[in-house]
Amino acid sequence: MARPLRSSSRRRVWPALACAAFGILLAGQAHGRAQSKVFLNGVPHPVHFNDGDSFQVLGGQYAGTKARLAGFNTLESFGPVHRWGTWKAKELYKNAKMATLNARKGVWHCESDLKTDSYGRILWWCEDLAVDQVRKGLAHAMSVTDDPAKPSVVAAQQEAIQNRRGMWAHGVPEYVLTSIHSNDESPEYETSYNRLVSSHDGHSRRWMHTEIYSECQEICWTPPEADERKKLIFDRLRRQAGEALKPVLDAYSDDRLISLMRKYKETSQLGLVGAGGLADSGHREALLPLVKRWVELDWPRDLDNELQSCMTYVDFRRRFGTNQASCLRK
Repeated sequence: MARPLRSSSRRRVWPALACAAFGILLAGQAHGRAQSKVFLNGVPHPVHFNDGDSFQVLGGQYAGTKARLAGFNTLESFGPVHRWGTWKAKELYKNAKMATLNARKGVWHCESDLKTDSYGRILWWCEDLAVDQVRKGLAHAMSVTDDPAKPSVVAAQQEAIQNRRGMWAHGVPEYVLTSIHSNDESPEYETSYNRLVSSHDGHSRRWMHTEIYSECQEICWTPPEADERKKLIFDRLRRQAGEALKPVLDAYSDDRLISLMRKYKETSQLGLVGAGGLADSGHREALLPLVKRWVELDWPRDLDNELQSCMTYVDFRRRFGTNQASCLRK
């Protein structure tokens, strides 16, 4: 057992610790970015939260490392890409930004065995931050496996859902679509997957597919029974359009037509749907009156039910900077 420090020794040690802490703080300030204090394995470090569930360490023992926080997930903050229930993508984008600000203003405590993910980020478990973000509806519980998320985080989520806080205020999908991948991103693999995370207990499931997505195309997941209902609705809409428009409509999936109608409803234009919208510019004149009529007839609102979760596809190389995709600049 170590001998306790005498009072004179304590007086010498604490100024030294204070100077060391101040040095760490100065090192963080030199980066010119918003700083927060996070205890990493018991030691305070200055960090910069670039979003609500990841940060970069600015000083101290782990200076220069990047962190991915386990047990929860905030929505993407690179643009308005999430949508479910009666939320608009811009509104959930604001939720993601609020999660970043919430993380920056607190003091948090994180633990790690210093293992890294596929991007080289150290994985940290910050229970106080996870519970706070999730309880406020600024994040959702998440496990990267089919096991439930941590009990404390799941309990916080159930409380947030019950009180319709944050992201749950306008709908609670069965699964939140958190990442999507076009099948041409990795040609060496025959199939790709999109990640779905349960709003009930935070477990993840893989939505395997072979689809190639267009930039700014909205991808939606719905429960099987909702998919069947959507098919019946669009079968009826296609029949109502008549034989003359059948060749044009056959060039579009139901999801593409939904995207066209939604964009027209928001903007009264077909020209703002991104590269994933009109496959042929010659279709514009044929589709405009049809889409306009469907919107005027208040096209089936149950396609936007709260069980459905949607996300807009943008390749990671087009998410930031001057090369940013057009749908992220809105």
